[in-house]
Amino acid sequence: MKPSLAGVGFAVVLLLVVIVGYSTLFTVNQTKQALVVRLGEPVRVITEPGLNVKVPFIDSVIYVDKRILDLESPAQEVIASDQKRLVVDAFARYRVKDPLKFYQTVGETGANSQLAILLNSALRRVLGEATLTEVVRDVREQLMARVRDQLDHEAQSFGIQVVDVRIRRADLPEQNSQAVYQRMQTERQREAAEFRAQGSQKSQEIRARADRDVTVLLAEANSQAEQARGQGDSERNRIFADAYNRDPDFFAFYRSMQAYEKSLQHGDTRLVLRPDSDFFRYFSTPLPRARAEAAAPPAPQKPAASPAPDAK
Repeated sequence: MKPSLAGVGFAVVLLLVVIVGYSTLFTVNQTKQALVVRLGEPVRVITEPGLNVKVPFIDSVIYVDKRILDLESPAQEVIASDQKRLVVDAFARYRVKDPLKFYQTVGETGANSQLAILLNSALRRVLGEATLTEVVRDVREQLMARVRDQLDHEAQSFGIQVVDVRIRRADLPEQNSQAVYQRMQTERQREAAEFRAQGSQKSQEIRARADRDVTVLLAEANSQAEQARGQGDSERNRIFADAYNRDPDFFAFYRSMQAYEKSLQHGDTRLVLRPDSDFFRYFSTPLPRARAEAAAPPAPQKPAASPAPDAK
C-alpha cells in the first residue's frame, strides 16, 4: 500500500514539475519577437530568438511577427489636381519595429485596418496635388516615395515601420476612359499631322537647296568646260597657224587630203564639180600650185609682127 502511494505522489510531483516547467519556459522563433505580459501589463520585450523563462501562471507571452507584412488597400477614387478622377489601387509593405508600442496602440488585429485608413489618407493628399499625367507617367516613382514617407511618419506612433508603398494601378473610371482615349487619340493624330507637315516642308527645303546646288554646280562645270574648250581651240588654232607659217604648201596639201577623206566617202557622196576645178588640183599634180607653176616650162613667145612698109 505504501509503495503505491509513494509512486502516485512521485507521479503527481513529476506532473507538477512538468506543468511548472512548461509554464516557465518558452521559445522565441527567428521570425517572431515576444512580449511578456504580467497580469495585463507588459514587462519585457524579447527580439532575439532562443529559449526564455517567465513567471509561471502569472506571465503570458504575446508573439509578434517581425517579418515584412503585406497591406492590401481596396481600390478607391482620388481626384487629381487637374480635377480628373482616378481609380487607384495601392499596397504597402511594413514591419513591426516596436512590439511594445504596437501592442499598446493597435494590436495585431487592428494594425491592418488602421494602416489602411492612413494609407488611403496619404494617397488622397499626395495624388490630390499631382496631375493625371504625373500620376500615370511622369513622376509616379516620386509620388509613391512621398506616400511612403508620409505613411511611415504617421505609423511611427504605432511602432510600425513602412518599408514600401506601390501604386499597382491608376486609371480613369470606366465611364471616362473612352472619352479620354478618344481625346488623346485626336491629340496624337494632330501632333502626327503637324510633324508630317514639318517634315514635308523640311523635305521641300532640302530638295530646293539640292536643286539649286546642282544648277550652280552644272553652271560652274559648263563654264569651266567652255573655258577649257576655248583654251583648247585657241591652242589648236595656234598650232595650225604655226604649222601653216612653217610650210604653207604642206599645210594646204594636208587640209586638202582631209577634205578628200571627209567628202569622198563611200555611198553618201554626191559632187557636181568640173574636172579642172581647184578642188581636184592635187589629182592632176601632187605638187603645190606655186611649185607646179615654178616647174612648168615657160610658154613659147610669139614672134613680134614686122612693121608694115611705108607707103610711098
